[in-house]
Amino acid sequence: MRRTLALLAVAATSMVALAFLIPLGLIVREIAHGRAMAEAERQASALVPVLAITVDPARLTHAVLSTGARDRIAVHLPGGGSVGRVRAGAETVAAVSRLTRAITSETSTGYLLLRPVALDGDRTVVIEIFVPSSDLSRGVATSWAVLTGVATVLVVGSVLVGDRLGVRVVRSARRLGRAASSLGAGDLSVRIEPEGPPELVAAGEAFNTMADRVIQLLAAEREMAADLSHRLRTPLTALRLSLDHLGPEAEQSRRSLSRLESEVDEIIAAARRPSRAPKFVYCDAAQVLRERLTFWSALAEDQQRPWELIGADAPIRVPVAAGELNAVVDALLGNVFRHTPEGTAFTVTLHQGSGTVGMLIADAGPGISDPETALRRGASGSGSTGLGLDIARQLAESSGGAMRIDASSLGGARVQLWFRTDQRDPTPRATRRLVGNRWSRKKATR
Repeated sequence: MRRTLALLAVAATSMVALAFLIPLGLIVREIAHGRAMAEAERQASALVPVLAITVDPARLTHAVLSTGARDRIAVHLPGGGSVGRVRAGAETVAAVSRLTRAITSETSTGYLLLRPVALDGDRTVVIEIFVPSSDLSRGVATSWAVLTGVATVLVVGSVLVGDRLGVRVVRSARRLGRAASSLGAGDLSVRIEPEGPPELVAAGEAFNTMADRVIQLLAAEREMAADLSHRLRTPLTALRLSLDHLGPEAEQSRRSLSRLESEVDEIIAAARRPSRAPKFVYCDAAQVLRERLTFWSALAEDQQRPWELIGADAPIRVPVAAGELNAVVDALLGNVFRHTPEGTAFTVTLHQGSGTVGMLIADAGPGISDPETALRRGASGSGSTGLGLDIARQLAESSGGAMRIDASSLGGARVQLWFRTDQRDPTPRATRRLVGNRWSRKKATR
């Protein structure tokens, strides 16, 4: 902004200065030229009274010397003689002697002023005055330098004034930008003191109003989430009482119910927790996959589903919370069990690349005909809301990664989750193809 205002000030002031200074420079040159020629006329006029008295060469020589410019003045006598240094040709002098007015003639080194003076007896004397080029431009360079200095001062002054005005605008805009960045980072307490031009003052007031409204909306959303989660406790309690009457056979169901209750408690606690700026968290993706595949293996064995976990032997850190990754893995595996027939095989692959970690879940089911539609919440069809895929996509993009859905080598669908691990560029980037097949494989027992 400041640079733009400075350039505008330079352009505008330069055009105005040039519009006035160029004509002034030409006028100064013309004045210097006219001044030099007027001085030559004065010198010629000073000799006219002497010529009216005498044309004696000796006296005329004395008169020429008395002017102080003997090297520039010459007198052409009627008889063909001359006094002083002659520069004009004889033909030119003869032509001027027949005229009644003075003329000027340009030479390589200056101008010649030739003035005829009529004497008695039809005699004519021609006074020759030489004006060198240095006299014609005397003082012009100094005047032009002064005008250039004035133009420079005007341009610099306009830039300084424009910069001072720009500082006021830029300071207000930067303060508004920093406040917006802090609000986007999670600092809901940030406010600004509106200042600057009326437009920026209005923008600052609108920002403060927006921040207040965001706090109100988030508070209402947290209260609603806490209330809805709290309502789940009653049916969960009833379900636990029913499971307690089933004996040891329902132990697996009771463990699942306990995990569900802990998740509900965590949702309530998170909803009641004040909002704050997000922090970087990490978890071991390999451990999460091993734990979740152990949980789902029992159902896979009941449905006679072959499955395979690949690349989860060594710890692999990803920049997401373990609880969120657990929920995403459960959602994606739940989709496999829900939307593919019993006995359908599936694989889970964990791949660590340069600055990325990929989690690929593939199955041998019927596949997904429209992957783009499946990623939109509420549009996946088959009785699903698409919420699980949408949550998975948001989790991948929160680390700067991305999510893709394509066909798997098993013949069904493959969901690819890519997480950025360097955290240098938060923007999602395209997923990478898996090259080679060097990951260790672990086949679960059924």
